[in-house]
Amino acid sequence: MKEPQVFLVGAGPGNPGLLTLRAVECLRRADLVLYDRLVPPALLDHAPRSAERVCVADLARHHPERVPVIHEAMIAAARAGKCVVRLKGGDPCVFGRAGEEAEALCQAGVAFEIVPGVTAALGAAAYAGIPLTHRCHASAVAFVTGHESPAKTGSGIDWPALAHFPGTLVFYMGASHLDEIVASLLAQGKAPDTPAAVVRQATLGCQRTVTAALADLPAAARAAGIEAPALTIVGPVVGLRESAGWFERLPLFGRGVLVTRPRHQAAEMTSRLEQLGAVPYLLPTVEVREPDDWAPVDAALSDLGRYQWLVFTSSNGVHALIQRLLQTGRDLRALGSIRLAVIGPSTAAALRSHLLVPDFMPASYNSEALAAGLAERAAGQRVLLARADRGRDVLRQELAAVATVDQVAVYSQVDRVDADPAVLDALRRGDVHFITLTSSNIARSLGRVVDEPIRERIGSGAVKLVTISAVTSQDVRALGWPVAAEAKEATVEGVLTALVALAEGEKRGE
Repeated sequence: MKEPQVFLVGAGPGNPGLLTLRAVECLRRADLVLYDRLVPPALLDHAPRSAERVCVADLARHHPERVPVIHEAMIAAARAGKCVVRLKGGDPCVFGRAGEEAEALCQAGVAFEIVPGVTAALGAAAYAGIPLTHRCHASAVAFVTGHESPAKTGSGIDWPALAHFPGTLVFYMGASHLDEIVASLLAQGKAPDTPAAVVRQATLGCQRTVTAALADLPAAARAAGIEAPALTIVGPVVGLRESAGWFERLPLFGRGVLVTRPRHQAAEMTSRLEQLGAVPYLLPTVEVREPDDWAPVDAALSDLGRYQWLVFTSSNGVHALIQRLLQTGRDLRALGSIRLAVIGPSTAAALRSHLLVPDFMPASYNSEALAAGLAERAAGQRVLLARADRGRDVLRQELAAVATVDQVAVYSQVDRVDADPAVLDALRRGDVHFITLTSSNIARSLGRVVDEPIRERIGSGAVKLVTISAVTSQDVRALGWPVAAEAKEATVEGVLTALVALAEGEKRGE
């Protein structure tokens, strides 16, 4: 039996959290990812860095011309020994052309696997608060394409049957044909007052839901500016939206939030923002790299027995030091009886990921509290600080008064803004309402790269800044920018809590 070389994978309806575990497994093996235009970019991060990523919209201008090119690309890559993931929005077998692609692969003798995904109807209905079936209202559901192939002679849709269908109707890809769809249903006897809805950008923070009686739906959708991609739901279950709706009630629903953390650390915050209903934008302003010179670190690692305390001020420092320990032929036994101190919960979690438990973490997550706590415990002892090559020197200075302190840079932090034009445009247009700043370095780097229109929006408070600590707030104000909210606890969750409180205060008019 041949192992699959091509995976036809459902990417889900848009929200990255709705990707299946099997889809993630396939992406992690990929050498080539052929993805649809509407696939969220975040999903591509599951593929190895070495994997080639190709948007199929770039293969040909028009869809009919694109289909054979996609088939040829999959087959050629598979025959070259590559693992191919064909990543398709929603479910590949529900209006996703998986049947055509499977036929092409079968004829070419290429082994494949079809990985189902959450189809758009399920995602849109759940996130709009519309149960597709209900014991009192609908015992059946029908999925219908709202955009048939132009090559077909006549329509394959049985409008009389749909008009009298005893359940819920869901029309895919029908935003541009909504007038015709509604007219066809009404002409065949569907009640004009049947509850109906159009859902745009389903499962994302920018989701828009418009409800109306069926006869009034096209006009209501036009008035709301609804455009593709959108999905239409028709049936009595739409009337349950008021009680079953949940997503659009989330505290950050519809609010654009800019995440400025390094790309490899942004996933946690981005995921939490999505869970809170926000529209996350990513603009990394610093990058974490290896230090230019490992010699000081290697010297410290070769003589760890001299130290009674090893201190970390970031999760990056933990991962960098442990990785270097392993790269130099050692393992965790080299730490011996050395005690470990961390600045806060995320740094402690990084230690635990390497099966290590901190001996000390201050109640307040800052350098001053860490120094004060260690001053009591490490007086007269030798301390090794593993940190970045730049940042505040408070910890070393205060500990040096009571202990012998050596400091090594286990990673380098450099300014680097991935200036995605789409994100910068969103900032200028006002689609971004909040910017999160989780360090002074990040704030200063952002200040160096934004253009004058963005700078003015930030300075005027049109875009509100939320910081992780008083120290970061101080440095932000030194840039001439106001701080709208500050985390009470210097953690990602603390920033999110402050952000939610700020957003809810705005809703109340505070």
